Amino acid sequence: MQLVVARIGRAHGIKGEVTVEVRTDEPELRLGPGAVLATDPASAGPLTIETGRVHSGRLLLRFAGVKDRTAAEALRNILLIAEIDPQETPEDPEEFYDHQLMDLDVVLADGTGIGRITEITHLPSQDLFIVKRPDGSEVMIPFVEEIVTEIDLEEQRAVITPPPGLIDDSQAEVASSRDEADGESGDESDGSGKSGDGGA
Repeated sequence: MQLVVARIGRAHGIKGEVTVEVRTDEPELRLGPGAVLATDPASAGPLTIETGRVHSGRLLLRFAGVKDRTAAEALRNILLIAEIDPQETPEDPEEFYDHQLMDLDVVLADGTGIGRITEITHLPSQDLFIVKRPDGSEVMIPFVEEIVTEIDLEEQRAVITPPPGLIDDSQAEVASSRDEADGESGDESDGSGKSGDGGA
């Protein structure tokens, strides 16, 4: 299974290094020297990491064959993709890969159904669940432990305690949205908590 682990940012210096927006909670595993990563667009890769270092809080990578600033700048905004075993799970039990969270039912502590996770957005400050509600509308739920109090993979649900105003409780339905959609065909979704890999 392929998961996005980083997005390449701007060139750094003149020797081919680039800044990287990390989308994995395991950068030392996914973005270490010697790692070979697929890319999106595919035509830009695969890329082999030659060196990596942290500078002013940002991860800097240099790829094999990328020797100057011009070549590094040409890689800007390319996504780096790691191949992982679908059965693999993050080392930290409080972390999750995107594909584990996709399609979970989102419910309140009392069981009231809010909707289903259809997308996970990785921002610099936090991750967001994009939750589709039974009426077709969407709500964004910050993936922080103060709000998302439990992830139950066995029951396929995420329990939330939203602050006032985050969701419109008048639209919530007691019946799980999963019950409604079970009869409908849908695409399989691949999709990190702490979301582990927003990527992998």
